Formats: sequence, C-alpha cells, structure tokens
Amino acid sequence: MGEKIAKTGIKRDNDLMYYIKGGDVWATPRKKPGQPKGKATKVANTGIELDYSKYLYFVDSDGDVARKERQVGGSKRKKKAAPKKAAAKKTTKKASAKKGAAKKPAKKPAKKGKKK
Repeated sequence: MGEKIAKTGIKRDNDLMYYIKGGDVWATPRKKPGQPKGKATKVANTGIELDYSKYLYFVDSDGDVARKERQVGGSKRKKKAAPKKAAAKKTTKKASAKKGAAKKPAKKPAKKGKKK
C-alpha cells in the first residue's frame, strides 16, 4: 500500500488510536461513553523527517511507519446553479391575511408500494 520508512514493530491494540507526530509514534485511548478522555503516550521514537506536502504518514498493519504519496488535484466538484429569485411583491397586511385564509392544506403524496 505504501513504502515503509521505519520498522518499529508495534503490537497494535484495538483500544488505542495510533498517529505520527513530530516524527514519533503516539497512541491515545479511544473515547468510550461515560469515561473521561485519556492521555496520549509516546510509543516509539523514530526521528524521521516528515514532508507533509508530498506524503501522508501512517502506522501500517505490521506496526511500522509507512508513507503514501498524496494525490494531486482529485476530481472537481460541479457547482450548483443558484436558484433565481423572483421579484418580491409588497403586500398589505389585509391582502396577506386573505391569501392565507384562502389556501387549502397541501395533499400528502400517495404511498408507493405493492398493491394488494
């Protein structure tokens, strides 16, 4: 998946989350409901030089530090066209009250499904 940079051989634990900070491997306990937040601890000193502009660094399944080249660009997202705003009409209080009273409640859409 990526190229290995440093062999640390960390035995992974499902209760810990591993990350790279300052070239070293750190672990922090996963948050569990009803328990306080745990403190991060340094697991391994690697002393590697990190280049975040080109690579993404992670701890792989073998417990070693690996890196993968970052994707450049990616797919462009389409912009949604802004809806056109109709010219707002000024109405008096009496006219708006009459319009509200004359409206019928909206019908619910018919349920889709199997007919019996």
